[in-house]
Amino acid sequence: MEKVMIRIILIAFLWTMPLPAAGQELLTEAFRISYESENAGEIEKAIEALEKVYEPSSYELNLRLGWLHYQKGKMDESIVYYRRAVDLKPYAVESKLGLAYPYSAMAMWNDIIPLYESILKVDPQNSLVNYRLGLIYYNRGQYERADHYLEKVVNLYPFDYDSLLLFAWNKLMLGRTREAKVLFQKTLLANPGDESAQRGLEMIR
Repeated sequence: MEKVMIRIILIAFLWTMPLPAAGQELLTEAFRISYESENAGEIEKAIEALEKVYEPSSYELNLRLGWLHYQKGKMDESIVYYRRAVDLKPYAVESKLGLAYPYSAMAMWNDIIPLYESILKVDPQNSLVNYRLGLIYYNRGQYERADHYLEKVVNLYPFDYDSLLLFAWNKLMLGRTREAKVLFQKTLLANPGDESAQRGLEMIR
């Protein structure tokens, strides 16, 4: 019990810690310039604004710089910043979803899978992550593994076009044609005339 209380006090302390040494006004101004520059397509300027006030211990700065370096096409740098953000707040989902961007761009699938699994430990109903894991396993031909994730997504969003279509194809690859047929038909309700769903139904007939 004592350890639990110490942890609660520590968490409360961390949440009330002051912002980095740059100060609130300087940080706010740096972020304002960064957002405006990004919206104007000036990514390098957006990065420079934040680098002037950068503190390694700032979750927000690392998260934002991870995104901006990804936008700039600097994947290695993006990974460094996103990983720092993940380390600073291990239970945060947004930084891990951000880290998946440069991982995906560099086809680092073996790093993405444990990253997504770590998200599901915190947020098991995350539909985006469940869908992406299902898609990864589908593309690898691991249909049984994909089925678990895709079923969860379709249970959460029974009329989502992308999820229905992928789930239908996965069922067809597993040889479960009756289920695949129903899913392809539902897909056509979500997107009438969909060529992929029609092709799937023709393969079943």
